[in-house]
Amino acid sequence: MAKRVRTRFAPSPTGYMHIGNLRTALFEYLIAKHEGGDFILRIEDTDQGRLVEGATDIIYDTLKTVGLQHDEGPDIGGDHGPYVQSQRLPMYKKYAEELVELGGAHYCFCSEEEIERQRKEADSLGISFKYDDPCKHISLEEAKARVAAGEPYVIRQTIKGDGETYFDDEVYGRIEVDKDVLDEQILIKSDGFPTYNFANIIDDHQMEITHVVRGNEYLSSTPKYNLIYQAYGWDIPTYVHVPPVMKDEHHKLSKRNGDASFQDLVAKGYLPQAILNYIALLGWSPETEQEIYTLDELIKEFKISRISKSPAIFDIDKLTWMNGVYLRNMSLEEFYDLIKDILKDSIHREVDLLTVAKILQPRIDTLAQIKESVDFIDTLPEYDTAMYVHKKMKTTPEIALKALQAARSALADLQDWSSEESVHELLMALPKQLEMKNGQLLWPVRTAITGKQFTPGGAIEIAYILGKEETLARIDKGIEKLEAELNQ
Repeated sequence: MAKRVRTRFAPSPTGYMHIGNLRTALFEYLIAKHEGGDFILRIEDTDQGRLVEGATDIIYDTLKTVGLQHDEGPDIGGDHGPYVQSQRLPMYKKYAEELVELGGAHYCFCSEEEIERQRKEADSLGISFKYDDPCKHISLEEAKARVAAGEPYVIRQTIKGDGETYFDDEVYGRIEVDKDVLDEQILIKSDGFPTYNFANIIDDHQMEITHVVRGNEYLSSTPKYNLIYQAYGWDIPTYVHVPPVMKDEHHKLSKRNGDASFQDLVAKGYLPQAILNYIALLGWSPETEQEIYTLDELIKEFKISRISKSPAIFDIDKLTWMNGVYLRNMSLEEFYDLIKDILKDSIHREVDLLTVAKILQPRIDTLAQIKESVDFIDTLPEYDTAMYVHKKMKTTPEIALKALQAARSALADLQDWSSEESVHELLMALPKQLEMKNGQLLWPVRTAITGKQFTPGGAIEIAYILGKEETLARIDKGIEKLEAELNQ
């Protein structure tokens, strides 16, 4: 009977949620849920020097925000806890000592000076450094006596024999490695704390993790992991090494280099669902051309075999496009509910905010574009009369003045401003009367009432939103500007 699939997301609480980390969490979640398995959250906080206050809450909040609900974890418990690594410290040394008894590790009493001497020697010879530990030749009895006498020590892995070892990865296939290149890594440091790699192995075994998903930078470490699993006689998990997320062809995404975290992207107006959808497609390709997925659809479609070996480049333009699709796929009510607080902070004039939302929805791609898109509603910005000249609309200052004067007269007589349709009927009737094209009338009107070249919505929609009094006042200002220029 096949084991129940169990994956784990094991972040270190060192700051914001990086895009690469979130993608790893997503892939782990999808692998587990595609097979009806469990997704575990484990907090790896043994590197106390790098911990950031509040970072654990960011992990919880991010997973909750994007809908990656874990089945076991520090906040909800489970049968394999504790799920915070610092709370598991006492057991690692016991496991390491057992590994020594099994011949998979040894006590090392070497000084830093001896290790540094070997490192310098390797550098002088131009070869890569791999520590040749003389302590592995000490008998177990002598080593235990030295430990009992209080001599400082670390516990190192013991790599026996020569020749090749190999492992199978679900993405990269069979990886063969010469044992001669594997260094005998430290498992327990001199302060009694485990190293990251060793704690990982113990935790994954104890938590019955069946699939280990991580970046391909760990490919070189995996043979050493497996030698430890084999020394204990434990089942080796299924490995899924994923390609990195890159800024461009040569540089990985990095917060240190100013690249956006998940929190940064949300602050810039991207929707969590759109971000998750986009990063699912970084290094994984579905079997169809479909690009927009719900989380349930991703669970159904996700196959490990479709993960790429090649690095994935983070394209902010593609994310922006996808985010716009998400916004436009909402009902008007959903969209308004999402942005109403932004509108209330951005617009202080008494206008119909639902109508503002209606003209914004087809025209913005991120929530961050809203404020700049509606800033003209409160105050008409200063603008140059050159804006009235539009080659495509076939407008000149003279045509614009004629259009504004006619529009001003007609709108002043309009009694019913209660609906956009009434403003629409009036303004759309004018071009024919004036023997103009529609754009020759509407472009000057829009310029006069917004002072901007690009707006969410046209002259009719914006005039209706601004109301009769404000629309006429702004058209009057436009007429005044044009008359002053033409009379020079």
